[in-house]
Amino acid sequence: MQRILIQQADITTLAVDAIVNAANQSLLGGGGVDGAIHRAAGRDLLKECRTLNGCPTGEARLTQGYRLPARYVIHAVGPRYRDGKHGEPDLLAGCYRNSLDLAIAHHLKTIAFSAISCGIYGYPIQDAARIAIDTVRQVLSTDRTIEQVIFACFGTEVLDAFTDALRRSSSG
Repeated sequence: MQRILIQQADITTLAVDAIVNAANQSLLGGGGVDGAIHRAAGRDLLKECRTLNGCPTGEARLTQGYRLPARYVIHAVGPRYRDGKHGEPDLLAGCYRNSLDLAIAHHLKTIAFSAISCGIYGYPIQDAARIAIDTVRQVLSTDRTIEQVIFACFGTEVLDAFTDALRRSSSG
């Protein structure tokens, strides 16, 4: 089994231990992937999220998956992209690292990520993909708990960017 897999997929349909939601700081749902995950999981997800009192940018929180095929949802709050000079790369890497740390702490073996910050938050997709792949590779180099990380890409532009980032990291 490949430890890092990139595929075009609707993250709400994946039967993995955890999916990672590109959340906002309130954790109370929104548009894009966040809204789709909340709709698919049902009202109980929102109820649990209300008990968490939000989440700072770059960090992550864990909830149950409710009606999703995934057992858990990890909510990671990515940065809004300004110009890449206001800590955005470190905050984005933190989303991936903190999500994986939660997965490891809960002995989860399979995790699927959406492209955090690449929608309305405006992060350039190629840069975000490189940060995501590099951060995941770094964590997996020392961890044996996680068996597979899936990047569930919505659309061919995101799929191509993540595929290219993985290819480049493998060859360099």
